[in-house]
Amino acid sequence: MNYIALIDCDSFFVSCERKLNPELKGLPVSVVSGERGCIISRSKEAKAIGVPMGIPLFQAVEKYPECIYIPANHYAYTKISNSVMNILKEFSPKVEVYSIDEAFVDFTGLTKLYKKNYYDLAFYIQQKILNETDIPVTIGISTSKTLAKLASDKAKNTKNRISCAGKMTSQKLLKRTEIDEVWGIGHRLGLKLRGYGIKTAYDFIKRDNSWIQKRFGKNGLVTKSELLGTMISPISNEIELPKSISDTKSFLEFSSDMNFLKNELSIHIHNCCKRLRKIDCKCSEIGILLKTKDFKTYYEKKELDYPMNFEFDISKPAFEILEKMYNPQTLYRSIGIVLEKFNSAAEEQLQLFNRNGNNIQSERLGKSLDKLEQKFGRNIVRTGFVNKNIPFKQGFLTSVQETE
Repeated sequence: MNYIALIDCDSFFVSCERKLNPELKGLPVSVVSGERGCIISRSKEAKAIGVPMGIPLFQAVEKYPECIYIPANHYAYTKISNSVMNILKEFSPKVEVYSIDEAFVDFTGLTKLYKKNYYDLAFYIQQKILNETDIPVTIGISTSKTLAKLASDKAKNTKNRISCAGKMTSQKLLKRTEIDEVWGIGHRLGLKLRGYGIKTAYDFIKRDNSWIQKRFGKNGLVTKSELLGTMISPISNEIELPKSISDTKSFLEFSSDMNFLKNELSIHIHNCCKRLRKIDCKCSEIGILLKTKDFKTYYEKKELDYPMNFEFDISKPAFEILEKMYNPQTLYRSIGIVLEKFNSAAEEQLQLFNRNGNNIQSERLGKSLDKLEQKFGRNIVRTGFVNKNIPFKQGFLTSVQETE
């Protein structure tokens, strides 16, 4: 029988901040989406004093002044996440990175290879990750993704934060699991199920297949099978293209200056393009997000003439959208960009006429920027708006910072 594990990094963003600054360990810490954003990660100490998830920073500071609030550093979190995932890939050829802080790992056959049972193997991996990355993880093990996820959730309340849900223990687990705690069900569907008298995961698996299919279709049957321990969704190493890539951040001070907005937008464009190139794909649609001082949000999007993943190419239509949305009488608190409609760069058909040469040049320059940042650090090369009158491609200037 196949066994898989879900490895879940504990309070990941907070754990990353504690890795970067060990003095934060043991203190109530919350990570905020931006200087004027919301709480997106909390330490157990922050949870203990009552800091809720999603609360705006200004309210949190007023209600919980004893907590330490840190703006998110997603670049650092991504690097640390990659280190954790690389360790997992040392143990198994099948690792499915589910999110920045979660991954499914195929444990099948590893007990013989490492001469350890599933629990001891999980403990060994947990300690290796902690020793090498300083990131604590919780591990749930079972025969399907849904059961592994439930085991991981329950493991958070155990001493060693490891839980195995085998044949003997899975039914007990299902009886203790509220129906809306099941992966993929959630609060709204949970209310509907409770209306049918289904309060726990165990109540759900006791319903006839015909009853489930009539009311919840194929997905309902898949959930039941996974809860019964049958792996319907196997682990996949293939990287699926995301539905969207976005980057945004609140300003330190409100602004209505167009050049400032373009500079900030250019930073977000670069961050998104770098992520696009990393997964070797291009986007065919972009959207600009503007938020005013009084929290009004404006969003405009545009279909691109052809798929792109290079900063200078995307900046032109992005700036056109911004100029259309811009009101000089309005103070803005944040700006961002959203990239959508992706296709693999390898699958892109060659374009006609001279644009092929421009594409190749853009791709080479984009990859060069990525290599420089990888070697010398983030923002070693900066793209920034200068002036419409300067005869440089689309108003951008690149400059290399001095390094020690």
